[in-house]
Amino acid sequence: MRIAITGASGNAGTALLRRLHEARAECPGGLELVGISRRAPDSTRLPYAGVEWHTLDVGDAGAKQELARAFAGADAVVHLAWQIQPNRDLPQLHRTNVTGTANMLAAAREAGVSHIVCASSVGAYSKAPKDRRVDESWPAGGIEGSHYSRDKAEQEKLLDEFAADNPSIAVARLRPGLIFQAKAGSEIGRYFLGWIHPRFVPRRPALPILPIPEELVFQAVHADDVADAYWRVLRNRASGAFNVAAEPVITPQNLARLFSAKRILPVPVRALHAFVDATWRLRLQQTDSGWVEMAAGAPIMDTRRIREELGWEPHTASLEAVREVIDGMGKGAGVPESPPLKPRRSLLGLIRRG
Repeated sequence: MRIAITGASGNAGTALLRRLHEARAECPGGLELVGISRRAPDSTRLPYAGVEWHTLDVGDAGAKQELARAFAGADAVVHLAWQIQPNRDLPQLHRTNVTGTANMLAAAREAGVSHIVCASSVGAYSKAPKDRRVDESWPAGGIEGSHYSRDKAEQEKLLDEFAADNPSIAVARLRPGLIFQAKAGSEIGRYFLGWIHPRFVPRRPALPILPIPEELVFQAVHADDVADAYWRVLRNRASGAFNVAAEPVITPQNLARLFSAKRILPVPVRALHAFVDATWRLRLQQTDSGWVEMAAGAPIMDTRRIREELGWEPHTASLEAVREVIDGMGKGAGVPESPPLKPRRSLLGLIRRG
């Protein structure tokens, strides 16, 4: 089986490559891996070794032709390419995220790929109450106040239209919760905290009081468990949507325990939204307020489909995945061979660089 992966050097992509190297023992015919990324990793070391690498930007005007050449002979394409920053340039994000998905689909069709597996997200879903779980039939119309959610919903629409127009091609999409691993600590810190990250995130933060809205209830999953979900979809040539998340659902109460907080201070969502928006506009941190709106509105997913149909079970609890990434942020953890996952420089190194 020949598998091409866009965004192959990022958080989920690196975990998927680790899983696919393991899966070679499960494939009598062997696995050929093709990696596609904007910036090439060091391909002399695992998990990037043993992969045919192509360096290109999926959102470029000429990307369809370049992607079609990279996809030549592939049995499946896993589309993980996605851009979160710079979130002050929404046309740039749309170009990579939505136009990039359209380019991937056109190229896969031209190359004769028979299976497409796309990284969607819980963020693609329309707003839902938090007191019940939703399955994959819940509308994927996005949440208007979040650019990430809007782009994911537009991506889902492209996938629906492509699947309807190309019934001979199996089209799957995974909708995971937040994806964490220790080695993504520096990347996530750069994306969401910016300059605050190397100075103010301890390895094991302890808060006397946790100020948090009651509505901030969400799901998470370890990157290695998401990678195993992708492999199961590939191995079974599965199609359709799959919710992917570990237990337990993350609530303010178990976050308080994680942060050793003595008590929770309920904060109105609108107050947190205003605070995040103000600090983002002042360039004090990198998270725009749309992430608050999405976190407060996104549903709690029912993951029975992937568990029952593909036998998927997470090996890492959601809270442990959160604990891992916080520890990774505090240590400045990363993957030196991958440009997106590069470890954080020390504070002394940042001063010298400046």
